[in-house]
Amino acid sequence: MVGLGRMGANMTLRLTRDHHEVVGFDRNPDVTAAAAAADGVMAADSLDDLVARLTPPRVVWVMVPAGAPTGETLEELRRLLDSGDTIVDGGNSRYSDSIARAQEASTYGLTLLDVGTSGGTHGLSEGYCLMVGGDRRAFERVEPVFASLAAAGGYAHVGPSGAGHFTKMVHNGIEYALMQAYGEGFELLDDSDLELDTAQIAELWRNGSVIRSWLLDLVASALARDHRLEDVAPWIEDSGEGRWTLRYAIDRAVPVPTIATALFARFASRQDVSFAGKLIAALRKEFGGHATRKPS
Repeated sequence: MVGLGRMGANMTLRLTRDHHEVVGFDRNPDVTAAAAAADGVMAADSLDDLVARLTPPRVVWVMVPAGAPTGETLEELRRLLDSGDTIVDGGNSRYSDSIARAQEASTYGLTLLDVGTSGGTHGLSEGYCLMVGGDRRAFERVEPVFASLAAAGGYAHVGPSGAGHFTKMVHNGIEYALMQAYGEGFELLDDSDLELDTAQIAELWRNGSVIRSWLLDLVASALARDHRLEDVAPWIEDSGEGRWTLRYAIDRAVPVPTIATALFARFASRQDVSFAGKLIAALRKEFGGHATRKPS
């Protein structure tokens, strides 16, 4: 396991608990040492050391941030590994990058599996959902690892190279829309003059409601701790996969208005002052004489 942050460390622990032998490495030696102490992982002090500790044919799972960190790690592993070895990219890489990387790896006799990984920090206890793209024979060889990591029924070979990360990209687009719908609905409840208990309603909806889901379970958990969310700023970050989903939809002329609106709502959450809002207020005054407010 290369990359022992929250996800990588939890996945390593889930594997060692299921009696897999895991060699782990992180660029931060303190993180590697912590994983060795907590997870029973065999600690490597470099990628060279990690590769040397594995018996061919090797399987190296990369769990580092998408983009340049993943690309640099894969390039370094390509130089260290031998023909017949398999690399698993379990991060949030862009599917088109995964297709290109798999093609390049194959020229060196290596196999790259792209694995969309869902489950977050709860994956350690609940199991992960793993969407695997790439060579089926490599998938079958790594399948015992997928089976140990996944929730029941929670892994599958979904298609050729790129398919795993493409499926995860769309998954995240759907996730954006679902969270936005919950956010808007609970804002209506919170704004009501009826003095509704949003925490109570979230808990109620978890039982028998047609909108029950794991996300609603998490809503209920958050509101139970603080029903007004006083300690949470309304700033919503995005991982990038919502943007990729929308760009793909635009390129293919596939209508995804709900996902688009959810993404733009995240952008709007980061504006202290909206110039568009100011302009619309000014326009209403220009054409209709409607009053405007002074900035606070």
